[in-house]
Amino acid sequence: MSLESLLEKVPLVAILRGLQPERAIEVGNALFDAGIRAIEVPFNSPQPLESIRLLSDKFRDTCLCGSGTVLTIEQVQQTHDAGGRLIVSPNSDPDVIRAAVKLGMVDFPGIATATEAFSAIKAGARHLKLFPGATYGARHLKALNDVLPKHVRVYPVGGVGADDIAEWLQAGAAGFGFGSELFRPTYSTQEISQRARRVVERYNAAAGRNA
Repeated sequence: MSLESLLEKVPLVAILRGLQPERAIEVGNALFDAGIRAIEVPFNSPQPLESIRLLSDKFRDTCLCGSGTVLTIEQVQQTHDAGGRLIVSPNSDPDVIRAAVKLGMVDFPGIATATEAFSAIKAGARHLKLFPGATYGARHLKALNDVLPKHVRVYPVGGVGADDIAEWLQAGAAGFGFGSELFRPTYSTQEISQRARRVVERYNAAAGRNA
């Protein structure tokens, strides 16, 4: 199964900001068992590369693991060296995008405007992170999708919850990134599992998929 096909099957990215390496496997297992197939550990987490290494070694080709808040080419390379294959950024930096694409990674640059979106696409991006999603709203995404190439997939991230999934799908969202909806360092593993199952169930119901 290809990395991108994991996203096509379950287009939900779990954002584990603040994850400690010692919890990486138990949290990863809880998310995976609930149906999540993409996990992002932001660089402003404690020892993010260690968590990425642990998750990548554990799940290999069955779950797309990598880093978030990626701002530099060096961080792209560090993620790749740790086994990660997912790069997520809050901004759109053509150099970062090209570095990730060159290494065969799945890259999600952050965009808000059509100008940023087309700049990212020109650099090689096929997935875009509309950020912060709640600030711009579903109508903004619908307008963007009217002009973006059909092969480009946009994921709203930031302030988007499970209860918002149906509205965003109707506007053309290809998938979602969820942070505190799924994970905070204070959440127990059981709570993370329950939250993940709820998000997956809400997505499947809104998308008309069988669980």
